[in-house]
Amino acid sequence: MSTPDYVPGHGLLKDRTAVITAAAGAGIGGATARRFLEEGARIVIGDAHARRLKETEEALAAEFGADRVASLPCDVTDEHQVAALFALAEQTHGRLDVVVNNAGLGGTAALVDMTDEQWGKVLDVTLNGTFRCTRAALRSFKASGAGGVVVNNASVVGWRAQTGQAHYAAAKAGVMALTRCAALEAAEFGVRINAVAPSLAMHPHLVKVTSAELLAELTAREAFGRYAEPWEVANVIVFLASGYSSYMTGETVSVSSQHA
Repeated sequence: MSTPDYVPGHGLLKDRTAVITAAAGAGIGGATARRFLEEGARIVIGDAHARRLKETEEALAAEFGADRVASLPCDVTDEHQVAALFALAEQTHGRLDVVVNNAGLGGTAALVDMTDEQWGKVLDVTLNGTFRCTRAALRSFKASGAGGVVVNNASVVGWRAQTGQAHYAAAKAGVMALTRCAALEAAEFGVRINAVAPSLAMHPHLVKVTSAELLAELTAREAFGRYAEPWEVANVIVFLASGYSSYMTGETVSVSSQHA
C-alpha cells in the first residue's frame, strides 16, 4: 500500500497552547509540532539538541508566525529543565492546554550483555522523563482549574516481545501503566491522559541508517507492507488532544498495521 495523501488541518486545536517534548527534527515530535500548528495551536517545543531545536523553531515560526512558536532546550532527565519548559509556555501564552510527551531513547542490546548504564539511561529518558513531564503538566492543570490533555508516546513493544529491546520495552510498558494510573488521578480535575503506541514509524534520516535487510524484515510485519510516516502517528496524537476524544482517558491507542 502506498503512503496516503497528507491530511490538511481542520482547526481541531484552535487557540490551544501545547508543550511538545523531543520536537526537533524529522520524527514523530517534529511531525506533531507541525500538525498542531496546522490545527490552530500555539506550541512550545523542547528538545535536548539545542541547535536542531533552534532550527526547527525558526523554520516553523517563518511558516506559521513567530507568535505561535517558542522553544527551549530541555533534557527530560533534568527536573529544572522540565520546569523551565513548562514555565515558558505559561509565560509566553498565559496558559497550558495540551502536553505531548514524545521524548524517548531506544537502543539494542541483549539482556545478558546489557549494562546498568544502558538499562538506566533508556528508563530515565523514556519512562522517568514522561513521569517528570506528566507531573509538571498535572500541577499546572490542577492549579489553573481549566482542565487539559496529556498524550504520551508509548510503543507496541510495550505489549509485544522483541529481542534486544528489554530496556525499551520495559520503559514503554511503564509509560502505558503510568498513563492508566495518572488518568485516574487526573480525572477529578478534568484532565484526560492517553497514549499512542506506534509500531514502525520512520523518517528519511532513520531510513538511511537502517540496513535494507532490517527494514525489509520490519516492514514485512506490517499489513500494509510499509512503515508509517511520522505524520500518520501525529494525526492520532491530534485526535487524542482534541475534543473528538473527549470521553477517552487512560487508553493506549495502537498506531500500527502490525500483524505479528
